[in-house]
Amino acid sequence: MRPEVGPLKILVTVKLVPDTNADKRIDPATKRLVRTGVETVLNPFDEYAIEAALQLKEKLNDGSTVTIVSMTSPSGKEIVRKALAMGADDAVMLCDDAVAGSDLWGTAVALAATIKTLDADLVITGTQSTDAISGDLPGMLAEKLGIPGLTYARKLDVADGRVRVERETETGYMTVSAALPALVSVTKSANEPRYPSLKGIMGAKKKEIKQLAVADLGLTVAVGTDGAKAQLTDLATPPARAKGQTIAAPDPAAGAAAIVQFLKERKFL
Repeated sequence: MRPEVGPLKILVTVKLVPDTNADKRIDPATKRLVRTGVETVLNPFDEYAIEAALQLKEKLNDGSTVTIVSMTSPSGKEIVRKALAMGADDAVMLCDDAVAGSDLWGTAVALAATIKTLDADLVITGTQSTDAISGDLPGMLAEKLGIPGLTYARKLDVADGRVRVERETETGYMTVSAALPALVSVTKSANEPRYPSLKGIMGAKKKEIKQLAVADLGLTVAVGTDGAKAQLTDLATPPARAKGQTIAAPDPAAGAAAIVQFLKERKFL
């Protein structure tokens, strides 16, 4: 348990993903998303996590720091610099072919091991990534770290050694708090991510980006393809959408009856 006063060490996990506007395809041989030849960008959901961390740092104004953590190839360094240009202090990249092909479990294990080397007080994540859209990683990561996980936060604050969030629900929100260290995932309604300023972009070039390998983490289990618990066994292109059916009816009542019958036949009613 960290002291109740003093600067926070805030970590933000980010993922580098194919451009959301790019055509995506699965390699039939490896059954993995093809990332070569496609522009890579910072996962849009993670930008809200970065902004939340920066706003908290600015509010505390006590020397707290924001560190970016990413599991990516060395070629992703310039994308990570965007997070530094937004205002983060430094970054750590887990760069190792041994983590290639990791499923959610392997990603959580590897990221948790990386975060443990950094002695974080607060870990902030986005809710999901645009290439996988599972939304499961924040909870899995909190479990692997052995710390409370407060997910789907639209607002967060830290005081007296505790983090307090407003957690979005289907009917509104609930207020939840936990002692630090803890993990919080933030939603898109939490803030509006800032654009990097020219000063921030120039300053980011001087900020440290540390690279770690799996050997630096002391892992006792395999990650990557060899350690994956989930496997994609088959894939197929969805069939072309069939032509719509037009119903001609003499009056509105007959048209409504025909629609109801159509839905009943397909067990929608």
